[in-house]
Amino acid sequence: MNDRERYVEALLFGMPDKVPLHPGGPRESTLATWRMQGLPQEVNWYDYLLQTLHIPLTPANPRTTPGVSFKMIPTFEEKVLEHKDGHYIVQDWMGAITEISDQYDYTYIREARDFVTRKWHRFPVQSWEDWEQMQARYLPNGPGRFPADFEQRCDELSTRDYPLQITVNGPFWQMREWLGLENLCMLMITDPDLIADMCRFWQNFVHETMDGMLARVVPDVVWINEDMAYKAHSMISPAMAHHFLAPVYDNWVTLLKGKGCPVIALDSDGYIADLIPLWIEVGINCTGPVEVAAHNDIVEYRRLYGTKMAFTGGIDKRALAKGGQAMVDEITRVVPPLLKQGGFIPGCDHGVPPDISWPNFVEYTRLLAQLTGWL
Repeated sequence: MNDRERYVEALLFGMPDKVPLHPGGPRESTLATWRMQGLPQEVNWYDYLLQTLHIPLTPANPRTTPGVSFKMIPTFEEKVLEHKDGHYIVQDWMGAITEISDQYDYTYIREARDFVTRKWHRFPVQSWEDWEQMQARYLPNGPGRFPADFEQRCDELSTRDYPLQITVNGPFWQMREWLGLENLCMLMITDPDLIADMCRFWQNFVHETMDGMLARVVPDVVWINEDMAYKAHSMISPAMAHHFLAPVYDNWVTLLKGKGCPVIALDSDGYIADLIPLWIEVGINCTGPVEVAAHNDIVEYRRLYGTKMAFTGGIDKRALAKGGQAMVDEITRVVPPLLKQGGFIPGCDHGVPPDISWPNFVEYTRLLAQLTGWL
C-alpha cells in the first residue's frame, strides 16, 4: 500500500498493511531542546528518527496542495502598535489587537510555531456594521482565492500516492476569530440573529469555495478546526452547538460525501465527550487529538461509539514526558485495544512539548512502530 491508501484504510476501519506512523510533531522549543539531547543540528527530525529506528525511508515524491485559500482576502495590515514592559501590542492580520511577549517575534501570534501565550484586547467585529464590512473579505471567487497554477496543481494531485488533507475553520472557531470567545458566547444569548447570520455566511462561503476546488480534486480528508472545549466541559452547551453549528456541519458533510471525500474530521482540544454524539449525527467520522489531561477516555469512547467515529492522537503527553514504565503503560492502555478494531492512527494527544525528551520520544516511537507494523 502507498501512504494515501494506508491512511484512508486505517481511518475507515479497513485492513491497512501498516497503520500510519504519526507519533506527533514538535514545536520550535521542543526541537531546540531535542538538539541539546542528541538530535543533530540541521537534520529533518522525522527522517533522522526513522533512520535511528532502522525504518526504511520512502523516497519523498514532491507534494503539492490545491493552494485554495479560505482566509480573508485582503488581510488587515499587521503592525506593532506599542512595545513596552517586555510585550508587543499588535494589530494582527485578522484585525484583532493582541499582546505577546517580546521574547517572540510578533508573527508568532497567529502561527502554531511554538507554545506561546497571547492576550487579546479587541476583536475586529464589534457591531453589525463591522460584520457587514468583514464579509467583503470573503469572496469565494475573488482575486487570490484560487492560485494561478490551480489547474496544474490538480493535474499533479490526480496521481498522488500521499493523502491530501484540506483544513478549514469550523463556524465556532471562525466566529471566535471575528468576535472573541466571550463576546461570541454572550451574543448567542443576546443577539442570536447575528450569530445565525455569521453561521449562514461561513457555511455558504466555505461551501462555494470548496465546491470550486472539488470540481477538480477531491481530498482524502477535510479537517475542520473547531477548538470548542475546556479541560472538563465544552465551551457551549450541546444544545447551542446543535442549534447554531450542526446545520453548517451537515451542509459541508453532504457536499464532501457527495463528491467522494472519505474522511471528514473535526479537531478540537479539550473535553469532547458531550460533543461527539452531535458530530456523529451530522456525519463527521473522525476526531482528534483526544487530550487525556482534559478527561477524555479514548478507550471508553470506542466502546460507546464503535465504528461510528475514528480517532487520531489519544496518547497522554504527560506519560511520554515521564518515560519508562509510565510511558509503556499508557501506550499499552490505548494503542492495542483501538488498533484491534481499527479506525485509529495513534499519536501524541497534541503538539509534542519540550518536556518530552528526545530519548523518550525515540523510545516511544519505537514502541508505536512495533505495534503499528513498521518494526
